[in-house]
Amino acid sequence: MGDAAMSAYSADALAIDAAAEAARIASAMKSQLVMLRKRGVTLGLSGGVDSSVCLALAVAAVGRERVFGLLMPEAESDPESLELGRLVAETFGVETKIEDIGPALVALGCYARRDAAIRSIAPDYGPGWRFKLAIADTLGETGYAISTLVVENPDGLQTRFRLTPEAYRGIVAATNMKQRTRKQIEYYHADRLNYAVLGTPNRLEYDQGFFVKNGDGAADMKPIAHLYKSQVYALAAHLGVPEAIRLRPPTTDTFPLAQTQEEFYFSLPYARLDICLHALNHGICVAEAAAAAELTEDQTRRVFADISAKRRATRHLHSPPLLVEPVEEIG
Repeated sequence: MGDAAMSAYSADALAIDAAAEAARIASAMKSQLVMLRKRGVTLGLSGGVDSSVCLALAVAAVGRERVFGLLMPEAESDPESLELGRLVAETFGVETKIEDIGPALVALGCYARRDAAIRSIAPDYGPGWRFKLAIADTLGETGYAISTLVVENPDGLQTRFRLTPEAYRGIVAATNMKQRTRKQIEYYHADRLNYAVLGTPNRLEYDQGFFVKNGDGAADMKPIAHLYKSQVYALAAHLGVPEAIRLRPPTTDTFPLAQTQEEFYFSLPYARLDICLHALNHGICVAEAAAAAELTEDQTRRVFADISAKRRATRHLHSPPLLVEPVEEIG
């Protein structure tokens, strides 16, 4: 009985040797830069753990003098994101530049187009109001991730609306301008410096399509895309990422109302979703995965189904442009 208990599946399956993994990634980054013929790396700093770990890994790979960080706030950004982005850059001695993308988003009609889509189902929405998108019921009896619009009036009263497909697409399409504008700025500086652009998705985000195509999904290198979120936190502690960043809950920092990543997309806190994704990837049975994630077996089946559904729905985000026939000379 003792041996069986010791062999049971648990979160320990996600444990890594952080020092060895950091060294392996830094070595790979050095080789990739040679292959890309780039002098260094540039990346956006969101104040979150993923971009902070990528910054620390880049410094380990090429030195702080060849890492350039970008802080790209806009009108609806959480001020804490800018503060924590500065903090991690100062911690590792990296040069940064603030690029306010707000004026560009106004010129593109980001906010106006988005607000028009919101008013199609919440007609009173206007100046002084705030909103976010949220999902619900992934673990409930239906198992469907139903998207809702949450609006808050200037007095702080919140109302939920069921989204129409047209309104949802309109809001997301306009909001995606934020990620694509930031990436345009990153590539400007990368071209100017002959640097590579560093992408910062962890395995949950990369696997589940939690990125914008040609936005935060665009990069020359993605050094932590193979790491589960809990493994990223292990690296953060090893690399000396400031505690304030490691303690900050993962957020989208995309909508005016504060919002966690699980509220918008993942439906579960990262520690539980890590276990479910790892278990599914390694053929662990539902019963063992459920016990490790502290979920019921029915809930775990729904999470497995949701993971698979997101993979199918976002497969196109990983795909290069489709050609009529291969161009063999550059294959």
